[in-house]
Amino acid sequence: MKTLVLLIILLPLAASVIAGFWGRRLPRAASHWLCCSAVGTAMALSFYVLLQVNHGVRLDEAVYTWLDLGFAKLTIGFLIDPLSALMMAVVTFVSFLVHVYTIGYMRDDPGYARFFAYISFFTFAMLMLVSANNFLQMFFGWEGVGLASYLLIGFWYTRDSANKAGMKAFLMNRVGDFGFMIGIALLFATLQTTDFSEIFTRIEELRGLTVSPLPGYEWPLITAICIALFVGAMGKSAQVPLHVWLPDSMEGPTPISALIHAATMVTAGIFMVARMSPVFEWSDTALSFMIMIGATTAILMAILGLVQNDIKRVIAYSTLSQLGYMTVALGLSVYSVALFHLMTHAFFKALLFLAAGSVIIALHHQQDLRKMGGLRKIMPVTYITALIGAWALAGLPPFAGFFSKEPIIEAAKYATLPGHTYAYIALTLGVFLTACYTFRMIFLAFHGKPRFDAPHGDDHHDVHAHHAPKESPWVVTVPLILLAIPSMLAGIVFVRPMLFGDFFGDALYVAAEHGAMAALAGHWHGIGAYLTHSLASPALWLALAGIAVAWFLTLRCPKAGVALERMVSPISGLFANNFYFDAFYEKVIARGARSLGDCLARFIEGAGIDGLLFRLPTQAIRFGSSVLRTLQTGYLYHYALAMVLGLLLLITGWGMH
Repeated sequence: MKTLVLLIILLPLAASVIAGFWGRRLPRAASHWLCCSAVGTAMALSFYVLLQVNHGVRLDEAVYTWLDLGFAKLTIGFLIDPLSALMMAVVTFVSFLVHVYTIGYMRDDPGYARFFAYISFFTFAMLMLVSANNFLQMFFGWEGVGLASYLLIGFWYTRDSANKAGMKAFLMNRVGDFGFMIGIALLFATLQTTDFSEIFTRIEELRGLTVSPLPGYEWPLITAICIALFVGAMGKSAQVPLHVWLPDSMEGPTPISALIHAATMVTAGIFMVARMSPVFEWSDTALSFMIMIGATTAILMAILGLVQNDIKRVIAYSTLSQLGYMTVALGLSVYSVALFHLMTHAFFKALLFLAAGSVIIALHHQQDLRKMGGLRKIMPVTYITALIGAWALAGLPPFAGFFSKEPIIEAAKYATLPGHTYAYIALTLGVFLTACYTFRMIFLAFHGKPRFDAPHGDDHHDVHAHHAPKESPWVVTVPLILLAIPSMLAGIVFVRPMLFGDFFGDALYVAAEHGAMAALAGHWHGIGAYLTHSLASPALWLALAGIAVAWFLTLRCPKAGVALERMVSPISGLFANNFYFDAFYEKVIARGARSLGDCLARFIEGAGIDGLLFRLPTQAIRFGSSVLRTLQTGYLYHYALAMVLGLLLLITGWGMH
């Protein structure tokens, strides 16, 4: 098993190194054959490992000791259980399809080999993260994913917007990573270990211990640790208020948008919290905090999804909203539901991004929904697969999104933790908004009259308007079809074993007093009964209402949509400016930091260091030397007088003693 895991992890790394350093010297096709073969082999081995784990095989073993501190050893090792095996299978499956899709999408890009090197490295870093059995290795993968995202978001480095987006992602994630490091440091300082198994068995030692973040305030140590770890998850999984980097990540090529938003970077925080469930279950405060943050993210980002006109940004904001659903599930202690939604979301969100990329290819890199329309008959494969992804994202039965999203809403209703009522209301309203913005995108892109030739805004000279769009090549459409299949069937196939069976076993821990999962299990009577029960669920009818509203405003009566825009115009700036989160960071945080730096440079460095520490001593020495210079006149009688006066002072002092 250990050899298999090493192969799964190191094959993408080896392909990345070869394509990165020697890709330009090799034939162009060598890069994609090398990277696709490596990730495809890793995918096949991951499926085999998942089957072995399903039959009871486990691995928790150190590969080597990185540092021996005497009182503690920092090791590199693997923990392969149902949780990590599932994540490895999902990551490699989506990554492999993205690799294949990239062959068609990036075929004319001069950075072809470099892009394959980056996405293979991205896959390696994520696999290191999910297979880790200790915080040291997890943090290495955590930072590796952050580095890869920076390189890929800013892949087209000649664009100033891409460079800024990459830097924004890097900096916002460093904020979250600082909290993650604090949580790891608190655990290590208390338990002298970074190994997960030892932390889980000794977690009761933290009971009763406190920490003082501010004088006069004491927090339970376990709560401080959990909130610090979750701050790290907020950065990686783009939760409010650390979410602002994710929409801007659309500056990268579409394949990486699918990889970041579906199966790798944004799921890292969700995975980490689920892995740490034996720790988080000790702090109801941290769980309630997660519920509130997740619910707020879900509803706010769904609202912003309604007002986007860039096809990729619509899907990006839907990712933010769905990550909010997952975070709420984690806070409600229904970890298996959060992971189930993570898995199904990976399928249909990757499908939607790749379908959007197919449309963008056909329209010669046009991303404005207002310049699309009528593609349903021109691109039938892209249309059908995108419709499947939209149906799943809207949470409509019987596709995968229904079976993973509905239990989260039900769990919010059954839970007792503070904040669960707010979460239930926010998530239920989010269903309507999700269906509305998702099918608005579908209707604008694929239905209605073609708007390819119609100039919009300031773009009066569309150089691509005369090119007729057509269906994408097979390297683009085959991944769409392969992702559409689990987007339809994954819910029906896996809902029982993953939610109400024993698939995860002891990989997840839920305290007895957190009974939302038990309540869900009590209401489960099979797939047929669950589908029938959905007819009485408000979520289903809200989703259908959202689709109806989207159809009416985009196709049936577009003038009503224009009138609605005028009605909300007084607050349209709130939506157009992302609820002013970016403005707050720029004008308050960034400008405040620059002002503080200027003050420190002026007073501390200028007046203090340069003035007191350097200029004052030099001035004193200069003054003293000028005084001493006046004593050296060169006249003999001055020196004789000084000798006489000195002798008199010496005799006088001697006589006084």
